[in-house]
Amino acid sequence: MAIAGTGSSAEMADVGCGPGADIAALLEVAPEGHVTALDVTPHFVAAARARWAGDARVTVLKADMKAIANTYDLIWCAGAVYFMGVTEALSAWRKVLRPGGAIAFTEACWFTDTPSERARANWAREYPTMTDEAGVAARIAAAGYEVLETRRLSDQAWENYFTPIDARISDLRPGADADVAAVLDQAEEEAACWRAHRDEYGYLLSVVRPA
Repeated sequence: MAIAGTGSSAEMADVGCGPGADIAALLEVAPEGHVTALDVTPHFVAAARARWAGDARVTVLKADMKAIANTYDLIWCAGAVYFMGVTEALSAWRKVLRPGGAIAFTEACWFTDTPSERARANWAREYPTMTDEAGVAARIAAAGYEVLETRRLSDQAWENYFTPIDARISDLRPGADADVAAVLDQAEEEAACWRAHRDEYGYLLSVVRPA
């Protein structure tokens, strides 16, 4: 996070870390630093701990993102801020940011004022209050932060996410009962919708700092 001025020995938090896929990238930014990775989902915590066992630069905790402790030079949150809300999350995390510290997060948002009905229907289930890029900026400002940089996540980032899901759907589809089939159908539609309407929505990466 060069734009954030994150030093090589930074203390970092990976909030909503999932299975720990982003920890390596954070350690590339600060190879002499430390990552406190936290998630509330037990199987994600177990996966992240297994993945980073023995690396003293990483601590994995089962913890709620609303109650992170200690202080950090950088807080990273990939696709999970919406659980709290952008304004609410940034406001809550201000108290654990060190002087000069920054928050980097990705947030789903609309890239058009006229999204298709299919795209709207998909996101109405997941994130009914999703806004556009200007709306994200307004939510950041409402928390008293300034924007250092924003950019849209690439199509390749989406494909990196969906490709293993596609494979998993194919593995599970044969012999799936009605309940499992319904879950697979929803996951399949999510990927198909994005591939058909990728110009209408995506994830926006924002790097911000208290104003």
